[in-house]
Order: sequence, then C-alpha cells, then structure tokens
Amino acid sequence: MSADHLFAALASPARRELLRMLRDEGAQPAGRLAERFDMSRPSVSEHLKVLKDAGLVAETRKGRERHYRLEAAPLMELRDWLTPYERFWRERLTALDALLDDMEDQDAR
Repeated sequence: MSADHLFAALASPARRELLRMLRDEGAQPAGRLAERFDMSRPSVSEHLKVLKDAGLVAETRKGRERHYRLEAAPLMELRDWLTPYERFWRERLTALDALLDDMEDQDAR
C-alpha cells in the first residue's frame, strides 16, 4: 500500500478514532464500533472499508457479524517514512535553541 493511500485513510478524524478504539480495546464487531459514533452504521461501515482497503484493519466474519482488528504494520511503514523528517526538525530546533542561548549570553554581557 502506498503512503498516499495510508495518509488518505488517516485524514479522517472518524477513521483515526476507529483505529484508536481498536488499538485500545482490541478487535470488535462493526455494530459495537458504530454505536459509539453519531453517524449511521453504513457511514461507519464505509470508514471501516477505507481502513481495510488501506491495510490498517483486518476483517473476519463470525456468523452475520464482521469483526475488525487493527493491523499496525502499515503504521510502522509510515513511521519509517516520517523518521527523517522528525530528525530534520529535531536538528533544526536544537540549532535554534543554541542560537537563542548564544543571543541571550551576548545580551547578558
């Protein structure tokens, strides 16, 4: 799955909340997930489909119910993609901090 698909899937606050629920509470049936949203069950099902298509959740059927669980591997790929940017900003902020300390030292003289 491409980073574009993952970012698109994560763009929705409702989908991020679904992922949080699955992370914190474990696998759940779609109906139980839908009960916690102020939207129709078909809307929640559509959000779950987007997450499934992005590889962020897996679906299993148990009788008439569909149960969803978090698939964290794609998130690890995003973390790996974001790491150089985190490093970039950490280095820039460290340099800014050093510059501000130098300026403060000069003002104190």
